[in-house]
Amino acid sequence: MSILPLLLAAAPAAQAARPAAQAQGPGLFGAFFALLLVLGLIVGLAWLLKRMPGSGFRPADGLRVVASLHLGTKERAVVVEVGGLLGVSPGGVTLLHELPEPLPAPEAPRLPNLKELPNFAQLLSQRLRRTR
Repeated sequence: MSILPLLLAAAPAAQAARPAAQAQGPGLFGAFFALLLVLGLIVGLAWLLKRMPGSGFRPADGLRVVASLHLGTKERAVVVEVGGLLGVSPGGVTLLHELPEPLPAPEAPRLPNLKELPNFAQLLSQRLRRTR
């Protein structure tokens, strides 16, 4: 008994069961439109989350972190604008010290004066001479 006659008889039945027009994918335009839709959804949800009350994006009223120092993997010391030094750890927040006066405001960063910068070629030649 041979399987070949059975396969030959089943081939036309399989061809008839297949639809005449194969469905094609969305193409390049459809993929680009889907990408824009997903990106728009992400931006829209981020915008909505930012404006919801209780979200973590906005700082609390009356509190501002002036300085922070990491003490360990999960612990840090924080100076808050209300005039206290707080210890922040996974177990909670502890008042470490109350400052008598607020910390001075840090200086605003300045851009370097381009006319006072040293000549790069001279610096490079000096470095190369030192290493030899």
